[in-house]
Amino acid sequence: MHFVISREALLRPLQMVSGVVERRQTLPVLSNVLLVLKDSELSLTGTDLEVELVGRVQVDQAKKPGEITVPARKLLDICKSLADEAIVEIKQTDNKLILKSGRSRFTLTTLPASEFPGVEEEPDTFSLTITQAKLRDLLDATSFAMAQQDVRYYLNGMLFEVAADYLRVVATDGHRLAMETVGMKNSISETQQLILPRKGIMELARLLSDEGGDIDLTFGQNHIRASIPEFTFTSKLVDGKFPDYNRVLPKGGDKVMTGNCQELRQAFARAAILSNEKYRGVRIMLSNGELKILANNPEQEEAEEVVSVDYKGDSLEIGFNVSYLIDVLSTLGSNKAKFTLSDPNSSALLEADEGSDALYVVMPMRL
Repeated sequence: MHFVISREALLRPLQMVSGVVERRQTLPVLSNVLLVLKDSELSLTGTDLEVELVGRVQVDQAKKPGEITVPARKLLDICKSLADEAIVEIKQTDNKLILKSGRSRFTLTTLPASEFPGVEEEPDTFSLTITQAKLRDLLDATSFAMAQQDVRYYLNGMLFEVAADYLRVVATDGHRLAMETVGMKNSISETQQLILPRKGIMELARLLSDEGGDIDLTFGQNHIRASIPEFTFTSKLVDGKFPDYNRVLPKGGDKVMTGNCQELRQAFARAAILSNEKYRGVRIMLSNGELKILANNPEQEEAEEVVSVDYKGDSLEIGFNVSYLIDVLSTLGSNKAKFTLSDPNSSALLEADEGSDALYVVMPMRL
């Protein structure tokens, strides 16, 4: 393998692909990135056996095709450290990779491409096409509610529900739930549910750009593949049954309050400073025209915030984890937030007052 490429052209795909590669690996080859030069196209592949990302870039001069794996982190650090307008020459000799740029010369160890694991091929079951900007909106609006390391492993990811006329994404960690739906025509006869793992969601979100065009999502029995011209992303699906989110959505809340999203978020953030660091609980007292937020901690410190809201009805006192409320209010892309509540033991339904289909459910806390 022997080619010449500009640092700038090499850096972006290398950064994206290196994000998939785990720093600590049991298999040495999994710390490497696979380089394949064919004609004038260089492809770079990184994988952790769960998620695989392939980036493609045109080289300036393709002198000799070939394939090899090199340490991802070291190659990335070298490219980052070179001058912005640097030209890079990469050449494979025996079992070493030599990288030259200006007066700099680096020799990296390699492992054969034959040792690099690939994702097993499987028949596709169905696919859909969506704009990158829309998919990014869906993920941004819901991904914060995914569980991190829950023993209920199916919660450490996001549900994609695909029907003939919509795509819905749902995330929950058992204490809160985020859901958004987008109407679209899909060529499937019955509704499908698939769970993408947390890391897959994070890497997919990094790929998407608001200026980018469409992205093709192809679902198989065990994998999802996302394709845009310069990248192909593949992730294993989580083998499990996602909880029935319809049972979680609160029904029949009779207390509807709307307030300024930013004012509410700032008030909750200030009250959170003096909440219990472990439980993060705040008490909310809702009455005609105002919302009072109370927080205290074991040091006997107290915070009180009063916010004017649009509400008429019976007063209500209820406790919540303040971090969950702040997360939702930070994500809502509207001026006004709408809270639907019923009693101190029932979940709250939060949504934008207008312009968004996203729904959020937050369970109450006993304080």
